[in-house]
Amino acid sequence: MHSAKKVQRVLGEAFRAERKALGLSQEQLAEAAGISRNYYGSVERGEKMPSALTVLQIAEALKLTGAELLARAKV
Repeated sequence: MHSAKKVQRVLGEAFRAERKALGLSQEQLAEAAGISRNYYGSVERGEKMPSALTVLQIAEALKLTGAELLARAKV
């Protein structure tokens, strides 16, 4: 079982890797996901736990399904 902090960190790392693979800035990704850049940055750094809706918004902005994104994050 993963601790909440570990899940936050692992999700953030996966979001960052996928964003960089697409060549997007944090600002571009946040805008595409409909969230603030500051909030997205805190999620990517593992400081905040995104809601399920936010994970889906980020996944869509990354051209992935929520399931694909979570599978890549291995959570």
